[in-house]
This record gives sequence, structure tokens and C-alpha cells, in this order.
Amino acid sequence: MKRWVPKGVSPICGNSIAQDKRFLYQYMPDLADYFHYRHLDVSTLKELAARWKPEILEGFKKANTHLALDDIRESIKELAYYRDHFIQLD
Repeated sequence: MKRWVPKGVSPICGNSIAQDKRFLYQYMPDLADYFHYRHLDVSTLKELAARWKPEILEGFKKANTHLALDDIRESIKELAYYRDHFIQLD
């Protein structure tokens, strides 16, 4: 990661990342310590959308392959979807 981002800058990101964080601290503590202390959990946006604007949930469907790289790409796409349809920055 040093090649792309300095230590302590990038939050850990993904969907329901609590288990990911536990895994990293258990088996990859140096990597876990490399991340910023804050995190970005896409599932938080999903939960807020479900409560405040549930109709947008139908617009994003996951493939659910549960392969690591697929999950990463899917989480990025899902975050972008919520940015465009829920947060609406424009």
C-alpha cells in the first residue's frame, strides 16, 4: 500500500467491514495498523437508505459471488450508486 497511499491516510472501506477488521488485526496486524482509524462502511449507507428512501434500494443489485475481488468492485459500485441516488452531491 505504501506505493499508493501514506500510512494512516486511507480508511478501511467495504461492506460490513467489522469482520474484515477483526481478521486483519488477528492475521495481518501491520496492514491493519496501516489504515486510518476511521472507516467507510457501505452498509451504513444501505441501512440509512432503507429507512429514509427505501425505493432506491431496488436500483442496485449485487451478484453475490463472494469472491474477494468481485466483492471489492461491487462495494465500489454500490458506494457510487448511493452517492448518485441517495446523497446526490449535485
